[in-house]
Amino acid sequence: MTAKKSPRRRRRKTASTPGAPPPSTPAPPRAPRARRRSPARWIAVALALAAFAASTWLFVLYPAERGPGTGRAVDLEVPSDPPPDELARILASAGLLEHPRLFALWLRATGGAHGVIAGTHLLTDDATPRELMARLERRPGGGSVRVTFPEGWTRFDMARRLQDKHVVPLRGFLDATTDPDLLRSLGIDGDSAEGFLFPATYELPLDDDPHDVVRRMKREFDRRWDVLSRAHSSSLNDVMTSARLGVRDVVTLASMVEKEAAVDDERPLVASVFLNRLRDPAFHPKRLECDPTASYGCLVAPEKAASCAGFAGKATAAIEHDPDNPYSTYTHEGLPPGPIANPGARSLEAVMAPASTHYFYFVARGDGRSTFSETYDAHTSAVRAVSSAASR
Repeated sequence: MTAKKSPRRRRRKTASTPGAPPPSTPAPPRAPRARRRSPARWIAVALALAAFAASTWLFVLYPAERGPGTGRAVDLEVPSDPPPDELARILASAGLLEHPRLFALWLRATGGAHGVIAGTHLLTDDATPRELMARLERRPGGGSVRVTFPEGWTRFDMARRLQDKHVVPLRGFLDATTDPDLLRSLGIDGDSAEGFLFPATYELPLDDDPHDVVRRMKREFDRRWDVLSRAHSSSLNDVMTSARLGVRDVVTLASMVEKEAAVDDERPLVASVFLNRLRDPAFHPKRLECDPTASYGCLVAPEKAASCAGFAGKATAAIEHDPDNPYSTYTHEGLPPGPIANPGARSLEAVMAPASTHYFYFVARGDGRSTFSETYDAHTSAVRAVSSAASR
């Protein structure tokens, strides 16, 4: 039996036609053509970039641009809830803005001027738009400044410094210190806050509310009074009882000590002189004869005394002995109508815990210290000695 041969796989032959071209090789795939962007698309991108740049400038850069001036203070009356264009016009007319239309646009874009506090504002012509609005709305962001008030300053001195520091207008602060409603709310029994504006260093907002400044200073007074009165409760009670003094009287006496004593160790001695005159039944009439009280009368009510005409800050003999001067302790017995300055802690403490002496007199020697005497004759001799030394 013969084995079968496996059939061979036949090659498929391609018939070629004479003269025909050889079969072609497949071409490699071509890279896709880059799409050409239409002009409309480029315009949209450009507009988007421009809008982003404009927004950045309007909301970030413009509000931080300094004002057109160099820091000049401007008292400005602002109405309640002004339209953006009206507020921009008011600010521009006062020299606080260079481009009022732009400011109005920024205001409208950021919500308007609904938070503006109506009334008098103390602004500066170098403030940025953002600072201007923060001050007009009395909120954080308008800037602040440290203000120091020395011991013994009057509210008139303080008002000038507050205006110089661009915190509040001078007149606005003085009006706040005599506002009956504010005084009542602060527990001040008197016609002004003089004596209760504690002299210290404060961090205060620029263009602040004058009433808030008074409240802040009275809070500091209350805090200091509480500490001192607790520390000297026994002696303070004795002083108030024996001399028949209330809190305001103690503050009044402390303000006199503040104006009379130049060195700390003499403050309790000066306090003892005034208290001895008030408490000793043999001392009569009970005139305290404190020069600074007569000066304060010319400062607070110059129209009441003819002698105050031409007052230059120092009491003359005519001012001291003018019966029409309600603050003169040369012509009126007892304490003056109220504090004559704002005493510091050391003068308050001197009245709360005075020295135990028999002094009824003292005279300044001219070297920052005083000579204290128990009798009028000794006092007269001390005065002559001071006059003789001054004439040399």
